[in-house]
Amino acid sequence: MQQRFLDPQILAGIANLELTAKTVVEGFISGLHRSPDFGFSQEFAEYRPYVPGDDLRYVDWNVYARAGRLYLKRFRGETNTRVTLMLDRSASMGFRGRGLRKIDYARFLAASLGYLAHQQRDAVGLIAFDEEVRDYVEPSSRHGQWLKVLHSIDRAEPGGRTDYRRPFWHFQQFLRRRGIVLVLSDFFAAARDVVATVAPLRQHGNDVVLLHVLDPEEVEPELESSRVLIDLETGEEMEVSPAYAAGPYREKIRRHLEELETLAQGAGLDYFRTLTSEPLDAALRRYLAVREGRP
Repeated sequence: MQQRFLDPQILAGIANLELTAKTVVEGFISGLHRSPDFGFSQEFAEYRPYVPGDDLRYVDWNVYARAGRLYLKRFRGETNTRVTLMLDRSASMGFRGRGLRKIDYARFLAASLGYLAHQQRDAVGLIAFDEEVRDYVEPSSRHGQWLKVLHSIDRAEPGGRTDYRRPFWHFQQFLRRRGIVLVLSDFFAAARDVVATVAPLRQHGNDVVLLHVLDPEEVEPELESSRVLIDLETGEEMEVSPAYAAGPYREKIRRHLEELETLAQGAGLDYFRTLTSEPLDAALRRYLAVREGRP
């Protein structure tokens, strides 16, 4: 029953983005309380990876014994993490198959993750970008900050081309304190270029999470007849046959996804892939699993 309220199609009928985020997160947390696989208390905030110089008194040695990695356990009132949401609003994010546009799903996910961080009393900020930074809200925990972030998410609409270089360079100029960077994008660029551009954000001990948002038709297209497809960013046209969509195209997208995931993990970036048809709790569950230090 609860799963129904996390369906992106149903969430699309909620006009208020703040209510959408609250519905998703509170429903998700309610599910965690009932789950035998996840522990979640009113006091627990999150785990974060150990960084040299951290106080070893806060290391959770039980997690180390299970996962072989060092994590620090933090509680409400002790958190002061800066969470920055980097939301891709390039033209390709406007694609829609049979469900939501990618930008709409990404906004739901960004708002839900931001609300979760806000509830943990962390400082939340946002950068909305295409080839330029289009909106920037500096992370803060001040009164009214959450509404600023929500308004910026709400007005993010597909715009120009995808270019990670300038927006990410811009962000690095303000990246002086440790925090979490969540990048929501369809990552339609060469995998090596994406990782080379994003990886420097890990400086100063920052955690970087790539949240790869795709439409199911982009991964496994099904064509009954040949179609002329138009690139949303360049306007270029290409005639695609059912045979090409079912064969060579699927192989190309599979290789791209595998390469991006492998390179990202090799650079110390967390990587998740989610489809616009999937319930929001699937992405939140994977995110929380990493934050809790689960293998």
